[in-house]
Amino acid sequence: MTIDETAERVIRLPPEQVAAYAMDWRNDPEWTQGIRTAELTREADAGGFGVGAEVTRTAHFLGKRIDYVLRVAMYDPPELLDMVSVAGPMPMHVTYTFAAHPQGTLARIRVRGESGRFYRPAAPIMARQVRSSITKDLRDLERRLLEPPGPAPT
Repeated sequence: MTIDETAERVIRLPPEQVAAYAMDWRNDPEWTQGIRTAELTREADAGGFGVGAEVTRTAHFLGKRIDYVLRVAMYDPPELLDMVSVAGPMPMHVTYTFAAHPQGTLARIRVRGESGRFYRPAAPIMARQVRSSITKDLRDLERRLLEPPGPAPT
């Protein structure tokens, strides 16, 4: 079964600021549902993060630990980050887009994939869970970006 879910949210900050945070893989555990760790496991051909880079994420989804690797297919900050899974339990395509909006930034996440043989019986539940997760991701992204900084360490 194919999953194709999209969520969007207007965040009251400029696209450059929203995208800089959301496109930085080091921030994934702070705002992405279920992500416990994220690690740059392959640099882009030009070095650092960009097209060809791979990020290994460890997540928990439907009560199970999932390790998967996303390869950057397109990277055009601050507008677009497009990633495809190259290792993990199911084929997946994740796209983040950020566009100027009169009230700040229209942030959008789209997740496409195949439920795979192992997850096929749970595909309808997975689709709802993916939609819920990416909606929460955008809510948490906004909260993270708009919350006042904590007190400075002493």
